[in-house]
Amino acid sequence: MTGLTESIESAQQLAVAWRALVLDRDADADVRDLPGIAVRWADCRFSFYNCVTLTDPGAGADLVARRLSRAADIMRTKKHPGFLWLFEGLLDDEARTALTTAAEQAGLEYAFPGTGMAGDLLPIPDPVHPDLTFVRVRTDEHLRAYADLQSSAYGFPLEEGRDGLVGSAHWKSEMYAYLGMRGDIPVACAATVEAQGRLFVAFVATDPRWQRRGYGEAVTRKALYEGARATGLTRATLHATVAGAPVYPRIGFTPNSPIHFFNLKK
Repeated sequence: MTGLTESIESAQQLAVAWRALVLDRDADADVRDLPGIAVRWADCRFSFYNCVTLTDPGAGADLVARRLSRAADIMRTKKHPGFLWLFEGLLDDEARTALTTAAEQAGLEYAFPGTGMAGDLLPIPDPVHPDLTFVRVRTDEHLRAYADLQSSAYGFPLEEGRDGLVGSAHWKSEMYAYLGMRGDIPVACAATVEAQGRLFVAFVATDPRWQRRGYGEAVTRKALYEGARATGLTRATLHATVAGAPVYPRIGFTPNSPIHFFNLKK
């Protein structure tokens, strides 16, 4: 795939996967596909479920400025905060150069970076880690543990993570979501889900007290292994944070588009 093609794939994977997640959280969620903008906004306390992204391929500076302004206007109508995800690989060179200024003029501020990744890497071996057993998420107790790992890893209050996940039937049936257990203690988690012919990896987290022991990689491999075994898919995609970015190439993922996360200026 070319860089632009992979960036389009990465943005589409977000739009497809998040549509199902957001509608699962709230059947009346805002999941509009507007010209150049995909809205996937549950308007809940879990800010990762409140998402807007730009979708024009090869967009120039003027178009990106207009899209950012419209996206910010949409975000201002919401009760709960969220993020604008911007895939840099969709922009032309002029738009990339002007991005910081355009975002500021739209009333957005930079939050943190990420990286889109993909690879034709499946199937992979069933993973083994000497410290861990793996449990598939099937109960609300499992979901609460999964949500709490998200909150502790990303610095959210526990109630915010739980507001996104606990009570979900989708997570317990459609997602290949796993907890990495050290004895009876959940220490890491990862999930995969089928999205437009790919296996999409999402919501990987490790308890900060147990990081740098290979737990996140191991449970990600487990979610990929089980998802591939169930679906037969061979290509996988994900959106990595800075913390996760060094891990995924070891599994077989190749970085493509840098991702810029923005929120509204306070």
